[in-house]
Amino acid sequence: MTKPTISRCPWGDTKDKIVQDYHDHEWGKLNLDDQYLYEMLVLELFQSGLSWSTILHKRENFRKAFKNFDIKQVALMTDDDVSLLLQDKSIIRNQIKIRAAIKNARAISKVKEKYGSLAKYLQSFVPTQIVHHPETVDEVPASNEIAQEMTKQMKKDGFFFVGPVIIYSYLQGIGLINDHLESCAFKYNG
Repeated sequence: MTKPTISRCPWGDTKDKIVQDYHDHEWGKLNLDDQYLYEMLVLELFQSGLSWSTILHKRENFRKAFKNFDIKQVALMTDDDVSLLLQDKSIIRNQIKIRAAIKNARAISKVKEKYGSLAKYLQSFVPTQIVHHPETVDEVPASNEIAQEMTKQMKKDGFFFVGPVIIYSYLQGIGLINDHLESCAFKYNG
């Protein structure tokens, strides 16, 4: 007896269990916990130029390296911490990305003072989840106007290594934008 086929977005239809689980249980599912939001921002910026599979397979290592994504603790990291992370073979050893993760923790600390939380800051751009209804992968954009405007403001607010493509992907990851294909069994899961 064969298992019934489950329809997924093409990138999530893989034998890679970690990628499949991420697609099925996280991507496009709204999660506004500040620690999770910071984690996803760090993972998105490290993913730039690499595959999601690479990042997801190193996720636990990133979690250890960046103090369980505790925003306050990462904001206090120093040049000595950067030097140590540059020697950590278990993560992506890119100085610009490592420094961006720290700068972004500091930026988040500042926006939290004004907005109360990172979630409220993000919702000032996207108040409620946007659910698109793409039929094909070609209908899913790499960016949009919202991501472009957010990027401009985030840079003004001290965020670093954020661009419209990274931010759009980030919005998809945290579920403020749901771009699961209409045929995907996980579009409304969660």
